[in-house]
Amino acid sequence: MSFSLCKSQRDNDCELPSEGLAAVAGGIVALGKFDALHIGHRELAIQASKVGAPSLLSFVGMAEILGWEPRAPIVAKCDRSRVLSSWAPYCGNLVPEEVQIEFSCVRHLTPRQFVEKLSKELGVIGVVAGENYRFGYKAAGDASELVRLCEEHGMRAYIISSVMDNNQDYRSMNSNDLKDRGQVSSTRVRQALAVGDMKYVSELLGRHHRLILMLKDKEERTKTSGGWRVSAPKSSLLNLPPKDGFYENCSLLLGNKNPVTCRVFMDTMHIHLETDEADPLDFETDQELHLLGIEFGDSRPDRD
Repeated sequence: MSFSLCKSQRDNDCELPSEGLAAVAGGIVALGKFDALHIGHRELAIQASKVGAPSLLSFVGMAEILGWEPRAPIVAKCDRSRVLSSWAPYCGNLVPEEVQIEFSCVRHLTPRQFVEKLSKELGVIGVVAGENYRFGYKAAGDASELVRLCEEHGMRAYIISSVMDNNQDYRSMNSNDLKDRGQVSSTRVRQALAVGDMKYVSELLGRHHRLILMLKDKEERTKTSGGWRVSAPKSSLLNLPPKDGFYENCSLLLGNKNPVTCRVFMDTMHIHLETDEADPLDFETDQELHLLGIEFGDSRPDRD
């Protein structure tokens, strides 16, 4: 995990950095929001890797521009590179690059102007998108128009079917959402986290959910009869936690140390970690803040 990535704030800049241009030029970009980096997003990267160097192209700052209520990300910003690296075995041993563009820079582009930007400014040779992908001002363009416009600009467009949710119990969870047809989505991941069904979350993500905390060296630590208890305010969380309650079979990760088995209890204001091993937060550096990862096993909370 990168401390600097978690701490830094994005600059509101429409110019794509040179490393971003280098990542996508001559490659295949997958288009989407990529909040959860779930198995549907992974499938886009897999398809991109079959025809070129895969990249994810997404837009940031949509909530601020569109007036949406701010909400915690599903994947902490500093943890995204780890997740993408874990996709390499599925992508011909290529780690997908991620390039983000400020939404304010593309919001008013027509579908044609958007494709022109991909071709002329970013230099991509092809795109991959889901069958429900919409683009351009007020989402005017659909997948079929994306194919047509890409052909006009000498690019290939690969449209793939949505990855469906195999969990029948949750198939109708978004029945009031007209865009929901039973496919894996970030909304489903959020709803599964909201009820604390970590097995279902793992199925949607293709991995265990990892919660990232930014801890101060002086966070409350208490010696227990069998180990240690660590308590921290929820304000230290950098991404979306599951439902309040008690979770067993969790793993605590700190730097390059081996994972430590722990139990997690969350209440309204705090998150508490309990371990039967030696002090898990025996920090090896003198920096004031430390990143801590908590990976949740496939369980549901024992307390409501």
